[in-house]
Amino acid sequence: MVLVVCAWADSGEEEKARITESANVVTDIFNAPDKGVPLGVLDGTKCVIVIPGLKKAAFIIGGDYGRGLMTCRTGDSFKGPWSAPIMMASGGGDIGFQLGVEATDVVILVLNDYGAQSLMKSKVKLGAEASVAAGPVGRTTEASTNEVMTAQMLSYSRARGVFAGISISGMTLRVDGDANENLYRRKVGPQQILNGQGVTMPDEAKPLLEAIENATAKGGRAKETALQSQPKRAQQ
Repeated sequence: MVLVVCAWADSGEEEKARITESANVVTDIFNAPDKGVPLGVLDGTKCVIVIPGLKKAAFIIGGDYGRGLMTCRTGDSFKGPWSAPIMMASGGGDIGFQLGVEATDVVILVLNDYGAQSLMKSKVKLGAEASVAAGPVGRTTEASTNEVMTAQMLSYSRARGVFAGISISGMTLRVDGDANENLYRRKVGPQQILNGQGVTMPDEAKPLLEAIENATAKGGRAKETALQSQPKRAQQ
């Protein structure tokens, strides 16, 4: 039994399941404009990090841990198509689980080049090495506070169907090298995955990237519409 489990883990099936779970989270949280991520926030997002089923580590006081993935826009300025998934791991911090649940889904939006590049290089402690704020929620909510406007990342959670912006300051994020090796069948770094060097996009990633692409495209259109309507309001 142990050998069978180990073989399954090394085959990349565990990572593929993680991709599918992440796709489901993204689809739900991006397709709920009245209670999810405002479309305007998505415009210009450089990377999307998804940690499905982040768990409370009972043996660590105030500790949470999880495994998820990150996809980033390709190109030098992170403006190209979305990349193949980069497997990620998280730890530390205390996100304050909603309603006493044992696990919650977390989505992190990386808003600028510096935040994206820092995640490619090493383990990052949010709140210390990269600024993070609880993201605004709902169709009409604006990211208007100074904390949100200057943050490098915005974070969201979903537990028992409830969406919320949530503070994850103190959490660490790092590239999950072993999981990337399992998924792509070779040792590969995050920059290689981002550039598509010697990696094949898993079929399981297609729904994930399609959901993100559709949501960010809608975000761009929503922002453009809002900008076009400003002069009209000023004239009235």
